Amino acid sequence: MEQEPNDVIILSAINQGAKKFDKISKKTKIDTLEVQNLLELLEDRGFITVIEKKGLFGLKKEIVLTEKGGKELEERKFELQQNWNQMVEIWKSGDKQKLQQHMDENRGIIPSMMFLGIMDMMMFSTMMGFMGMAMTSFIPDQYMDGGGHDMSNQDMGHDGGHDTGQDFSGGNGFGDGGPGDMGGFDVNF
Repeated sequence: MEQEPNDVIILSAINQGAKKFDKISKKTKIDTLEVQNLLELLEDRGFITVIEKKGLFGLKKEIVLTEKGGKELEERKFELQQNWNQMVEIWKSGDKQKLQQHMDENRGIIPSMMFLGIMDMMMFSTMMGFMGMAMTSFIPDQYMDGGGHDMSNQDMGHDGGHDTGQDFSGGNGFGDGGPGDMGGFDVNF
């Protein structure tokens, strides 16, 4: 099945409790026309359904994942996690060119990795620094937290439980041992 880069973000938002069009659009920060088109596509594929519930002021419609949609979301999360793990392994190998090529080839799924909390943002930032690039070259503006955007759905510390083996402290794992040494952080108080 051909996959749209943002369909998994919408499936995840619905799974996280966004059950109305406006909430999905706000949570995902995806253009409303694209959200509408993707919701129609996801409904056609049987991944979501619209249910009517009785509310205080009459019937209200909610968008929910179907069992098929839940399975699709889990499969896509797994694929994204595998891709992130591969990116980390390439970074660990020290091959800048191969890392940049992998990121260029997978540019469309990086926001999905971010939204689903698969990508460790600190590690991604380090990777970008390693390549001498800015994070904005791979992450669309609507996902950058600079304009008061709600990034509460981001798990900024999740890296799939993998130890990078990198020591950023400056040598022996304990910093330079100088005054105020806190394992590589200059904290002189």
